[in-house]
Amino acid sequence: MDKAILDQILSLGYQLSPAMASALRIGVILVLAWLAMAFSHKLIRTFRIYISSSMHDGEEVQRAATLGRVFRYAASVIISLVAGILVLAELGISVAPILGAAGVVGLAVGFGAQSLVKDYFSGFFLLLENQIRLGDVVEAGGKSGMVEEITLRYVRMRNYDGHVHYVPNGSITAVTNMTRGFAQAVVDVGVAYRESVDQALEVMRTVGAELRADAAFAARILDDVEIVGVDSWGDSAVILRCRFKVVAIEQWTVRREFLRRLKYAFDAAGIEIPFPHLTVYPGQAKDGSSPALRLSMEGATQHPGGTQ
Repeated sequence: MDKAILDQILSLGYQLSPAMASALRIGVILVLAWLAMAFSHKLIRTFRIYISSSMHDGEEVQRAATLGRVFRYAASVIISLVAGILVLAELGISVAPILGAAGVVGLAVGFGAQSLVKDYFSGFFLLLENQIRLGDVVEAGGKSGMVEEITLRYVRMRNYDGHVHYVPNGSITAVTNMTRGFAQAVVDVGVAYRESVDQALEVMRTVGAELRADAAFAARILDDVEIVGVDSWGDSAVILRCRFKVVAIEQWTVRREFLRRLKYAFDAAGIEIPFPHLTVYPGQAKDGSSPALRLSMEGATQHPGGTQ
């Protein structure tokens, strides 16, 4: 009786030994995958902290953190995929048909979601190349505004009216960053044709110097006003141009304040700021004479000899 039970136990042990060995190997694979994932995450995090320690700009640090999350996610996906293939092989499941089916499914999904894939790739390079940062005022994808959020999928901007634009990264073919490093506040001013251009330019130079000397604007303006001169001849005005080199995102504030002060300075100097005029031309007869314009006033009676 005891010998029969022992034989059954030994037989069961022989039957379970391959399964136990396979389970052990699967456990080792999972443990190694977990260790590899933890090590890769730690390595990426350490490298990101090392890079961020030499950065003094908060936006640069945030961009490095975003890229670190992207690399950690990619490492997790790759390690999990390799571990899954090894586990399936230990279970006796052929991975070749699965990989073939996955390739066909991936191809179909790629055709159907190619715009989504394009968004992610474009977003990755936008972050990697530091083309856009939070707080920048940019024009991208046909929209413009201040950047409030950057992801691998889209860029969120808010314009001056408070409207929020979500621009997919795949639709961004060109980026115009208006607040990178420094900016130029370009000002065009029109004066009447009868005014002295030199006098008007001198007034503009004086107002620009006073603006830069003001304590409220001294930190915003990086250089003296640059008087460009006569830019063009308009229909009723001579267009004069100047510009200020200013701190990024301050160009609109400086431009508005300069125009406000210049209006008072032109008024004090008697320089006319032109406005549209309408000239009535009655025509000319063959003998060179021009017909008289007959005027009538409201409440008056028109007579052949005059108006009463």
